[in-house]
Amino acid sequence: MGRTRGPSVRLRLALSYAAVVVVTGVLLLGVVWLFLLRYVPQESLSGVTAGFVPNRGDLTRAFLPRAVGALVVLLAVGLLGGWLLAGRLLAPLDRMTGAARRAAEGPLSHRIALPGRADEFRELADAFDTMLERLEDHVSAQRRFAANASHELRTPLAISRTLLEVAHDDPAADARVLAGRLREVNDRAIDLTEALLVLSRADQRSFDRSPVDLSLLADEAVELLAPVADARGVALEVEGEVAPTAGSPALLRQVVTNLVHNGIVHNVAGERAGSGVAESAVSAPEVGSVAARSAAWVSVAAAPRGAGAVLVVENSGPVVSPDLVATLVEPFQRGDARVRGDHQGSGLGLAIVDAIVRAHDGTLEVRARVGGGLRVTIELPAGSV
Repeated sequence: MGRTRGPSVRLRLALSYAAVVVVTGVLLLGVVWLFLLRYVPQESLSGVTAGFVPNRGDLTRAFLPRAVGALVVLLAVGLLGGWLLAGRLLAPLDRMTGAARRAAEGPLSHRIALPGRADEFRELADAFDTMLERLEDHVSAQRRFAANASHELRTPLAISRTLLEVAHDDPAADARVLAGRLREVNDRAIDLTEALLVLSRADQRSFDRSPVDLSLLADEAVELLAPVADARGVALEVEGEVAPTAGSPALLRQVVTNLVHNGIVHNVAGERAGSGVAESAVSAPEVGSVAARSAAWVSVAAAPRGAGAVLVVENSGPVVSPDLVATLVEPFQRGDARVRGDHQGSGLGLAIVDAIVRAHDGTLEVRARVGGGLRVTIELPAGSV
């Protein structure tokens, strides 16, 4: 909606500066009139014959034209000086306005980068640059997410179409085999859609908070995924104590389940090089004898820490490079070195975990273990159970 154009801020500042100068001049002239001219007699002194002695009227007639001229000069100087000073003062705002307009037109890479010492304008410019940087990162992430989501959602549809075309061209094809493959593809599309819905719900923070014990969620996740771990030959171990926090039980359960599931499916056989849980500030017990004897393992530990609760999930597995670790929380970043041939996944597991943790005002740390695998640490604000 357009606005009616009014006087510019620079003009108003210049007029204000000129008004202050003129008013100051008027006050000075008033002081001269009040404390000097009023002591001059109204009429010429009688009895004085030598020389000319002006009276108040003479001084007034001589003083007023020059006073008016001085005020006119002060007005001109005030307007010119105010205009120049206001322009210099508002120059940073002009740069910020230009940057805002460029950002509104599309590209977000422009920065104000206002030079000089810190003051209110430079603090505002730095805050605006920070906002542009975060906005640019957010828009870039959203574009990558949209492109990846489109690709991931298109893949099951393309596979289904290919299967149907093959069945159409081959009348002798087994319909039950085709139905089974289509069901697998459909299940994958449903899982991906549900994961996207969970991710959107976490980002919007559209949930109610209630007391949650992370140790109970860890027990539930291990019990739920025990058959999957047994099928893959992965030992599960859960340790810890009451770790109260506040949030959505369903979303936090999703966090623990995703982490344990990732640890199971992204695991390989290998000798265990000590318990990584002991490396954490969490005072968690050593992993039990079952996990200690197994080459493939997942360890879960929950404990209170200061004014919060902490959850640590570790797993054995292939060695993960630091560069790959830095991208694992991005949507659809699976990591080729961590993907097993029988489990491609949706690539949203850690992205969902990161979104849920941020929605609960917590922090997520993902680190590669020296002996292979990952160590994921989550800290959440304290709550009461």
